[in-house]
Amino acid sequence: MKKNLSFILKFILLVGSGFLGGVVATFLILQNNFVLSKLSGNSSPTTSISNVSYKNTSDTTSAVASVQDAVVSVINYQRQQNNSLQNIFDNSTSSELTVASEGSGVIYKKDDKSAYVVTNNHVIEGAQQIEILFSDGSKVVGELIGSDTYSDLAVVKISSDNVKTIATFANSETLTVGETAIAIGSPLGSEYANSVTEGIVSSLSRTVTMKNEQGQTTSTNAIQTDAAINPGNSGGALINIQGQVIGINSSKISSISTSRLNGSSVEGMGFAIPSNDVVKIINQLEKNGKVNRPALGITMASLSELSTNFIFQLKLPEEVTSGIVIASVQNNMPASGKLEKYDVITKIDDKSVASPSDVQSILYGHSTGDAITVTFYREGKKQTIDIILDKTTQDLNSN
Repeated sequence: MKKNLSFILKFILLVGSGFLGGVVATFLILQNNFVLSKLSGNSSPTTSISNVSYKNTSDTTSAVASVQDAVVSVINYQRQQNNSLQNIFDNSTSSELTVASEGSGVIYKKDDKSAYVVTNNHVIEGAQQIEILFSDGSKVVGELIGSDTYSDLAVVKISSDNVKTIATFANSETLTVGETAIAIGSPLGSEYANSVTEGIVSSLSRTVTMKNEQGQTTSTNAIQTDAAINPGNSGGALINIQGQVIGINSSKISSISTSRLNGSSVEGMGFAIPSNDVVKIINQLEKNGKVNRPALGITMASLSELSTNFIFQLKLPEEVTSGIVIASVQNNMPASGKLEKYDVITKIDDKSVASPSDVQSILYGHSTGDAITVTFYREGKKQTIDIILDKTTQDLNSN
């Protein structure tokens, strides 16, 4: 009996201790929650901005800052005929200037009265009024000094009153593939003025062939870059990491339709006119309003672009691996009677040529009336001939 009573007392004591422990634990938890609730104010913490401040600068930001205010938007105004019903009844026509296109430009020179803007010819082509929009939002009407279809460059003169920054040109012959390239301009128009994109110099001496609005085929020597270039960037600056202009942005490839590539879309292939070529052209445009260039009167293609089978038919020596192949010769031009279809030109004035842009560059370095020495292969035989450049690009296809 005593054993049973002792067992019962121990059992009650054990249960009671457990219950009391649970009560104490519950009290402590509730007390802790109460204290936390008091500390938090019964609300979620407020999100705040860090008080830590710093200035994020880099070589890129410094380069952009040094030239950005010299990059402008170029607005092409043209007269649109208004053939409204009222005008028909009034037997009259009215017209007003409206925005036909927009592009970019670079201020590169100024004096006490005037400043000069370089842009692409296709940006201002057909303009009846040109407006220049500065980076601060102010506008001024510009005067077209001269334009050139073949280089796709134009010069516009404006008042220098509001011009505080001008761009400087780098030596594009010292460019290195892989170096930083920064594009500044107005992609899609002045709404996105002074947009900046960064990439690298992807390649040098690319030949970009296109047709202008007159249907003329032009071949331009260009810098290739993967910095994003879009419509409206045309005429804007491509700069190096020092903030110097290495080229004027002119075009991009967005898609290509060939049987080999089947209409593939293209990314990161923009082109800029090298600064050295730009300087040569704008100096002539400022002085004469136009560029008079000597012309040979030939159409041509790079040997490297032709099939192995076609090259075999030219009967070239094995050591001849580059040059340009003549596709046609225009009558009454300097090359007529001296060069023939399928001739392969390898040198002009002892300078090797591998593309139409190489030939163009050499020719444009001469004046009308100069003589050049052409080294070429005909039926596998090497020949040399002197040609007088007595015609200009304005004589092409005029005969």
